[in-house]
Amino acid sequence: MEKQPQLATLAGGCFWCTEAIFQRIKGVLSVVSGYAGGKTENPTYEAVSSGSTGHAEAVQVTFDKTIISYEKLLDIFWHLVDPTTLNRQGADTGTQYRSAILYHSEEQKRIAIESKEKTENSGMYKNPIVTEIIPFTKFYKAEEYHQNFYNANQNYGYCSLVINPKIEKLIELYNKDVKEEYLPS
Repeated sequence: MEKQPQLATLAGGCFWCTEAIFQRIKGVLSVVSGYAGGKTENPTYEAVSSGSTGHAEAVQVTFDKTIISYEKLLDIFWHLVDPTTLNRQGADTGTQYRSAILYHSEEQKRIAIESKEKTENSGMYKNPIVTEIIPFTKFYKAEEYHQNFYNANQNYGYCSLVINPKIEKLIELYNKDVKEEYLPS
């Protein structure tokens, strides 16, 4: 069967975290860290970090839908971000750290809404989900030093304190969906 690449654009707080999670999933062909959901053209990390651009730190995931579905990617997303905190993920606060699903088609919009409702009804979270489901408009790739950050900097304090526990949770919950090279031996 021929590869059928599709795009998913997700904001789940710090893009280093969401990039590291989705890079490990079977069927994910690439993950790019960047900025989405705002108005400023060609934003820089410093501008986005100020909260003045309207952009969120986001990842653009290219995936092969013959291996992993958009629904499954969203299921992983709901389990590995906190969709109940407005403009915040852990210690990272500000609109740039909000959670959002930026859909690329009406089908993705429908799937995202259904996925959100299913998650809300599951009782997984005691507080309401505040994740935005908004149309994708434009994605700006972040500076090169943000790309593949976790894989290149696993000993960096933020990585070991914040991202490692997310990776451990990913492996615990989604072991069969994790690429073999990322599984503990």
